[in-house]
Amino acid sequence: MKFFVTGIGTDVGKTIVSAILTEALEADYWKPIQAGELETGDAHTVANLLSNSKTTIHPNAYALKTPMSPHAAATIDGVIIDLKKITPPKTKNSLVIEGAGGLLVPLNNKETILDLIQPDYKVIVVSRHYLGSINHTLMTIQLLQQKGFDIALIFNGAEHKTSESIIEKMTGVTVLGRIDEKPYFDKNVIKEYAEQFKGVL
Repeated sequence: MKFFVTGIGTDVGKTIVSAILTEALEADYWKPIQAGELETGDAHTVANLLSNSKTTIHPNAYALKTPMSPHAAATIDGVIIDLKKITPPKTKNSLVIEGAGGLLVPLNNKETILDLIQPDYKVIVVSRHYLGSINHTLMTIQLLQQKGFDIALIFNGAEHKTSESIIEKMTGVTVLGRIDEKPYFDKNVIKEYAEQFKGVL
C-alpha cells in the first residue's frame, strides 16, 4: 500500500503526519523532492522521530539546494524536474510518500505535485486551521475527488469545530483523526500517535 501525504499548503504538518503514519505502519518513507535544508530536511526529521527498525528512508529523487518552490529551486540548480526520473522505490513494504507544499506547487512549466500521485495511492490530506483554511481544504479535496483518488483527512493543531464540521459535511471524506498542538514532537510522542492511528489506516 502506498500513502501520499499532501497538505492544504506549506507548514501544515505533513512531515509530522508522515512520521506518524510511517511509524504506525512500520512503512518505508520517501520524499521525492526536497528543496532546501538538505542536511536537515524532512527525511532526516522523519528518521529521527521513528522508533521501529523496519523502516527504510529512501533517497530523494531531486535534492535541490534552495528553499523555494521546486520549479524555481531547480532553475537555480540548473536542472529541470523530469517526472520520468521520479519513480517510487522498489519495496515489499508499505510506502509513505511526502509531497512538497500543496497539490498545485509547480515542478516545471507544465506539471505540479498533483502529477506525482498515482491512481493506486491513498491520499492523506493534512489540514490545519487558519483564516482561509476552509477554502484551501475544500479546494484540495475537491481537486483530488475530481481525479478519483481515495482520500482521507487528518486535522493538525488546535481543534476548530465549526471549520472541521463544515469541511466534513461538504466533502464527505473520512477523517482519520487529529494531531493536537504540542510544544514538541519526539519519538515518544510520535509513537503514541502511531498507536492511535494504527486502527484506522
